[in-house]
Amino acid sequence: MNQQISVPKGVKINGKMNTGYAEILSYRALEFLADLHRNFNSSRLQLLQNRDDFQQQLNAGLDPDFKSETLAIRQGDWKVRPCPADLADRRVEITGPVDRKMIINALNCGAKVFMADFEDASSPSWSNMLDGQVNLRDANLRTIEFIHPTKDKTYRLNDDPAVLLVRPRGWHLHEAHLTIDDQPISASLFDFGLYLFHNHQALRNLQSGPYYYLPKLENADEARLWNLVILHAQSYLGLAVGTVRVTVLIETLLASMQLDEILYELRDHICGLNCGRWDYIFSYIKSFQKRSDKILPERVQVTMTSGFMRGYSLNVIEVCHRRGAHAMGGMAAQIPVKNDDAANALAYEKVRSDKLREVKDGHDGTWVAHPAMVKLAMQVFDEFMSNANQLDRQNGYTVKASQLTQPSDGTITIEGVRANIEVGLLYLSAWLCGFGAVPIHNLMEDAATAEISRAQLWQWRKHQAKLDTGEIVTAELLEEQFALVEAELQQGLSAAEYASRRIDAGMKIMRDMVFADDFAEFLTIPAYEVLIADDRN
Repeated sequence: MNQQISVPKGVKINGKMNTGYAEILSYRALEFLADLHRNFNSSRLQLLQNRDDFQQQLNAGLDPDFKSETLAIRQGDWKVRPCPADLADRRVEITGPVDRKMIINALNCGAKVFMADFEDASSPSWSNMLDGQVNLRDANLRTIEFIHPTKDKTYRLNDDPAVLLVRPRGWHLHEAHLTIDDQPISASLFDFGLYLFHNHQALRNLQSGPYYYLPKLENADEARLWNLVILHAQSYLGLAVGTVRVTVLIETLLASMQLDEILYELRDHICGLNCGRWDYIFSYIKSFQKRSDKILPERVQVTMTSGFMRGYSLNVIEVCHRRGAHAMGGMAAQIPVKNDDAANALAYEKVRSDKLREVKDGHDGTWVAHPAMVKLAMQVFDEFMSNANQLDRQNGYTVKASQLTQPSDGTITIEGVRANIEVGLLYLSAWLCGFGAVPIHNLMEDAATAEISRAQLWQWRKHQAKLDTGEIVTAELLEEQFALVEAELQQGLSAAEYASRRIDAGMKIMRDMVFADDFAEFLTIPAYEVLIADDRN
């Protein structure tokens, strides 16, 4: 069904209007989005240009550091606005895409918080993004249900669901299916605006509020823009300052050197910072793409106990608690392993160890990727965190920029090369089929881990890194491994399965980025062009 609706002047919808979309893209909602776009898109584009300009400085050899101009903020005596009551205890948070059944299961799984993800755990097809808004509206109205098409089962919310947070897409992305004055709207403003417009009253009725996770920020200027957007949006909708509350993911190297500044810019709206570990590793590679002295070992060896990762995590705790904000730990990507007791026990032990480190370090909460891991993570935090959080804990930790930029030790194996090819290829192929969170080799992979995979392959080839055998990672070696992975998939899948899973399309994007002369900024940018073409066909 393709509904026809009235739209404000200058607004054009380029996506199909399926059932329910007219309510989400109402005339007043579109007016609100147009207002956000006209007030803030030019600033967003300038900040993206600033990113490019600074990357050129990094490419020329600049070593990033804490900003001398903001020393007064770092040394000042100030705190952020206290968090709302329903966000005081965030000891276990689960994340996942905005799929209807998944939203119900995540809200019911026993976690304190569910982060509904329009970003790295979702493939941003028009239908996924709009269906997600419908699903979240229904969840907040407490009317959401899902009737399984083949099983005799209906899914509904229980009486005590998790607190809902929403992650919009990052500043660097746009939503091609909605243009305003012939420009595509920022995907950030699209996701943020529609959720706020349709849910602020329902959330107030639940004695909660419009809570967000903000991704991919690289500096305090980008946090300042979010604060201006939030202030403007609250005023437009007649909401008090502080109604909207956010947590910022610290998942870029540059942002890790501006923690105080980011908290300061958002001080009336921010509740905490989160260690987005996978994107952080990717950001490290991207920031130092031209540096042969900054090569990282294969992904499995870059853990939260690695030097530069540990410094980043401890610094988040120290700065957050000094400012009265939550310091959230990172994602445990492990998922239950069926029919393999030994592998399953190892997965659970890895999660337990990870969460034990976080709570003992002083984190106020953590992330898991699968409902089966909620109970384990909860037990660890319950044992070592008797209060709702650890905001009163200070470790006296200080970090230098050099600690955040020192690469970790480790090796590169041919198995690590192969794993990166497989993860990147299989994730991209699934993403093009509409799936943003994909189980691969007993881990829940999302766009961030796929970014690490393709970035490492590019970095190793570009700088002729050596395997543990002494062999150099050349284009020829990578070609051989790509061919082996491709042959294995062709052998293991029927021709129809191979085609339906879009392996060829995923392979093309992966190869284009790995063998390119220049480092591609984000894999989701070229992949999105394929999704747009799909939606228009």
